[in-house]
Amino acid sequence: MSEPKEFYETIAGCKVQMLRGGKGAPLLFLHGGGGAGVWLPFFKTLADKFEVIVPEHPGFGRSDMPDWLDNIGDFANFYLEFMDKLGLTGVNLVGTSLGGWIAADLAVRDSGPLRTLTLVAPAGIHVQGVPKSDIFLWTPEQTVRNLFADPAMVEMALKRTPDEEERRRQMKNALTMAKVGWQPRLYDPHLRKWLHRIDVPTLIVWGDSDKVIPPAYGPAYRDLIPGSRLEVLKGCGHLPHIEKSAETVALVTNFIEEAK
Repeated sequence: MSEPKEFYETIAGCKVQMLRGGKGAPLLFLHGGGGAGVWLPFFKTLADKFEVIVPEHPGFGRSDMPDWLDNIGDFANFYLEFMDKLGLTGVNLVGTSLGGWIAADLAVRDSGPLRTLTLVAPAGIHVQGVPKSDIFLWTPEQTVRNLFADPAMVEMALKRTPDEEERRRQMKNALTMAKVGWQPRLYDPHLRKWLHRIDVPTLIVWGDSDKVIPPAYGPAYRDLIPGSRLEVLKGCGHLPHIEKSAETVALVTNFIEEAK
């Protein structure tokens, strides 16, 4: 497969960066709080069967910070306009962590453009008695150590030395993440009331060693979305699409192919 192409689109007055590659039915990936901008092996493999579209959210990375961005609902409405402007229909929407929260909120509002929905360790709800970790209190090293279950992957990530541009993007991402997820921490108290509105085939994926959002949140999400399916990956932290890329690709691909 050829390398993805980089595009910029202006939607709702906000210029956003995206990577786009592959052929087939559209697969729109919504990233987590760490941002996007890199064509991961996960995307490369999916691009063998789908047209993979990976935008950076407003306020993240190389995308603009719009005046209108205040909450997750703003992201959801933005991506509904995004799909409309790009003429995307029958979309396989995949969101991880923050992106999973956005994807769930979007599907509650309007599932019309969607064919399937995959939520990978999504934020967005609160489970009584099962607190999430407070990511805003972690040092950069603690963040890396808490994202992965595999010690080798932790050490590899810690050896990376970001350049000045990357450090600026990381700071921008952290500020935007705090803006939309600070209070209450990483959830919307109203979202769970409306998850029953999601009426497209839905797959939920979780790592059994997730230290950011505990695995107990997986069954909670499954029970709130009618007909949804939960898959738990062993020996996996908060980023299944990175730590267990091949397994996650297989789950997503098989789910989409089997969806009716």
